[in-house]
Amino acid sequence: MEKSRIKTKPLLSKAQYRERILKSVGFSMSLLAFSLGIGMMGYHYLCSLTWVDALLNASMILTGMGPVDTLTSATGKIFASCYALFSGIAFLTIFAVFFSPIFHNFLHRFHLDVDESAGEE
Repeated sequence: MEKSRIKTKPLLSKAQYRERILKSVGFSMSLLAFSLGIGMMGYHYLCSLTWVDALLNASMILTGMGPVDTLTSATGKIFASCYALFSGIAFLTIFAVFFSPIFHNFLHRFHLDVDESAGEE
């Protein structure tokens, strides 16, 4: 019985949908800032890069492009390896959080269309 109630629930209003999108964008941007912050601090303090170079390397690693500067210390190389592994998961999570309300709305609309066409037969 609970399952059928979920399928018949109406779509969100445009204002509610816009609010959900804004929350999603805000949360994904905070995840992005947090992830970049971790990378920047690591590259600055462990790899002795300037803040701008640390931002560049963290951004490139986070988006999957790869590092820009060559690292010479073992500590820097270990950090870069760990940050690259973290970045793969973080990027996918940020992407999922960013697009989840749009995808949810699409699936909800699709199920409403399927239910309406099934009732006409």
